[in-house]
Amino acid sequence: MRALADIARTLELGKYIRLGKGEEVTNGRDKNSLLADALEALFGAIYLECGFDATTRVISALIKETLDSAMAKGAGLDGKTALQELVAALGKGSPEYLVTETGPDHDKSFTAVAMVSGESIAEGLGKSKREAEQSAARTAYELLSQTPQ
Repeated sequence: MRALADIARTLELGKYIRLGKGEEVTNGRDKNSLLADALEALFGAIYLECGFDATTRVISALIKETLDSAMAKGAGLDGKTALQELVAALGKGSPEYLVTETGPDHDKSFTAVAMVSGESIAEGLGKSKREAEQSAARTAYELLSQTPQ
């Protein structure tokens, strides 16, 4: 979803989305879920108007950079898995995550703290619990992999 939202941001799709007053007030034009949905709707419209081949060309062009980046990162995309493997290799058990949430139900923010052997290693923020944990895990991985053991 986040990759689609990032592509939608590069196309500035947010300014073309019709929103209700509540979404407008809570910065709905920049929400990952709404941007990803808008991009998917655009792909559907292109398909209905231009057909499969044209849609394939458009989508391929739009996601090429994102795919290339993902391929270059490989397993690094999943910060939690990378951190778990590193921590296990260091003989420190398994990482744990302490997650807190703030904000109203329609606009929550999450903060996750990656803990290794009971020690706080890194903090991550996100609009979902998973996103916050991934962010904390990636930062913790970078810190632990650069620290001499």
